[in-house]
Amino acid sequence: MPLPINIDALVHGRSVEWERLEFKQGWDPLDTLHTICAFANDFHNLGGGYVIVGVAERNGQPVLPPVGLDPGALDAIQKEILELGHSAIRPSYHPIVVPHELHGRAILVIWVPGGQTRPYKARKTLARDGGDWTYYIRKGSCTVVAKGPDEAELLTLAATVPFDDRINQQARVADLSRDLMLEFLREVGSELANEAEGLPLDELGRRMNVIGGPAEASFPLNVGLLFFHPEPQRYFPATQIDVVWFPEGPGGDRFTEKSFRGPIQRMVREALDYIRRNFISETVTKHPDRAEATRTENFPYAAVEEAVVNAIYHRSYEEREPVEVRITPQELLVLSFPGPDRSIRMDQLRAGRAVSRRYRNRRIGEFLKELDLTEGRATGIPKILRAMKENGSPAPEFETDEGRSSFLVRIPARSPVARGEGREPGAVRDTPHGAPHVTPHVTPHVEAAILAYCQSPRSLAEILGHLGLKDRKHLLNKYLHPMLAAGWIARAVPDKPRSRLQRYWTTGAGARELARRGGS
Repeated sequence: MPLPINIDALVHGRSVEWERLEFKQGWDPLDTLHTICAFANDFHNLGGGYVIVGVAERNGQPVLPPVGLDPGALDAIQKEILELGHSAIRPSYHPIVVPHELHGRAILVIWVPGGQTRPYKARKTLARDGGDWTYYIRKGSCTVVAKGPDEAELLTLAATVPFDDRINQQARVADLSRDLMLEFLREVGSELANEAEGLPLDELGRRMNVIGGPAEASFPLNVGLLFFHPEPQRYFPATQIDVVWFPEGPGGDRFTEKSFRGPIQRMVREALDYIRRNFISETVTKHPDRAEATRTENFPYAAVEEAVVNAIYHRSYEEREPVEVRITPQELLVLSFPGPDRSIRMDQLRAGRAVSRRYRNRRIGEFLKELDLTEGRATGIPKILRAMKENGSPAPEFETDEGRSSFLVRIPARSPVARGEGREPGAVRDTPHGAPHVTPHVTPHVEAAILAYCQSPRSLAEILGHLGLKDRKHLLNKYLHPMLAAGWIARAVPDKPRSRLQRYWTTGAGARELARRGGS
């Protein structure tokens, strides 16, 4: 039974992180049982993992060509794994086991998705009187016994399957698109594509692990609807990317907006293609001392791509707020809800060293990685930092609020003129940064206090508390509205001023105004 991924790429670690792979030279039922239990517990919401039997490992890497297994023993091993799932794991758990030929040798690939009924415990031994049961988890590339705080935290994960991996009882299996599923399987090079057209939709969905529930009551998983339904916004409102262009800045009178919807993979690609064609321009600088010209972009596409894909990967699909990309001549902003997990320290994130302890959408990340849209494992921020540096752009900024209700990636435009480069057709040109007009009754020291405080997105309540004010209407009419008109601050949700998720942040123009005043 083929898996919905390319197994050769899997063995070489090209489609799955190394810590989600375990290689075993030969068949060891007890050791394999403990690893299956650990992957099923999916302690870090990475999406489970794969046990590859018949391939030795050295320093975490596969030794190829593989040792292989006796082809005559494969059927017996599969039956033993089935029996272990009944008798040696509580609650019962059954991974997907697939025989495969690699370099002419027989191997077994055991796919262990994160379980729906975790936590799981397994027998410590397979002896007849082995009555002890223990929780196992993954720590890096090792399977270990969950002890102390780890065991306590694992127990809290009971019935907390990530949203994207939950069964959706408001939909039917028939709502999944076979065409979209086939398109995915062909793109990733899965052997399952060869037989998918002849399979009942329920069986195809179960092989791809996008359908759950008992055979008599099958339902799609949320991740299946997000990737394989033509209109996932029917089930998850605001599953869309809004791209908003402010040619005169956020305080100007003109803007254009385009919304992208549909299956996640299609929505992301169409939005990125639109941004690249319409808002990213290249500057070519020739040098008298060498033949090679320097090519730079106003917004490096690699950074924009990573920011948008990360927003789709890490946003909540339970919140009715879209991912928004706001573009002005001076900066590109990517806003999503909610913010980073509280286990992530913002100073480490801004330095590109943050590692999440738990992922919000384990299955979405798995599919995005298969499609080469993300690498996973906290590589997004370092890639953005690297792309900006290589392009000679100002450093990006990453902002959230104290409640981690939103996350903002700010990508400043690279100014060729500021760096002494010649203007070329299509290059980003400097815009005069004269002080914008502000209604005179705004008190200067309150302006500065708001601009300084809103370097990270802030709610009205937070701003009121910071200023020691109590009247929301007074704050809006006397302070925030004039500053919005000036383009010094912006709303996180511009089309819904009264949204419960509304936040205000200082724009690039506001930051320059604050700097002009000496940061007062």
